[in-house]
Amino acid sequence: MSGLGTRTPVDEAPTAGAAQDLVQKKFRKWGNGGRATMIRILLAEDMHMVRGALVALLELEDDLKVVLEVERGDQILGGAREHRPDVAIIDIDLPGLDGLSAAELLHERLPECRTLILTSLGRPGTLRRAMAAHVSGFLLKDAPPSDLAQAVRRVVAGQRVIDPQLALAAWGGSESPLTIRETEVLRMASQGSEPQEMAAQLHLSVGTVRNYLTTVVTKLNARNRVDAIRIARESGWLM
Repeated sequence: MSGLGTRTPVDEAPTAGAAQDLVQKKFRKWGNGGRATMIRILLAEDMHMVRGALVALLELEDDLKVVLEVERGDQILGGAREHRPDVAIIDIDLPGLDGLSAAELLHERLPECRTLILTSLGRPGTLRRAMAAHVSGFLLKDAPPSDLAQAVRRVVAGQRVIDPQLALAAWGGSESPLTIRETEVLRMASQGSEPQEMAAQLHLSVGTVRNYLTTVVTKLNARNRVDAIRIARESGWLM
């Protein structure tokens, strides 16, 4: 008789949380019209094995579909125009065009396509550059796999997703030691301008421009001009 009032695990009703998760999953999959609602993804990653692993991971989800894979940054805009993805997942370090520049270009030309940057670089300046490029999300590659699928859904829903570690690092980042003029000269140098061109555009003497460049290298404890550009970019002082 003592067993009459007991319920086996099979008979137990799902908890409120479990029921809500089930409803949300079915809603993502079928939407309101009875047809599957898929999130279309463009994936930009130059390492073949990593790209394959990411595709496999994403397509474990019922509502995610990779519609295009590219390995170069300069392939992203053209591919997005042709395939019209909802979101582009972009590795920050790509040949042809770096990931942040590609994301910024995509934001300008196809603003309806969200951008989610993946990076192994946890430097504060990287996040600042990403924000300047209007990216929708920014994740470290060593984040838990489940974070990626959730980040895709959130950016498609119009939210901005930032890896907590990066956000904390950026909050504690230092201010640039460079003056406005020094930053301007360094930016022009990063774009390939020679001192003669900079002098003409800034209405300065060539000697003054060279002095600015020397000062920048000294302030940043850099080995040379190229190293100064790298340091400034990684610190978020040069976008």
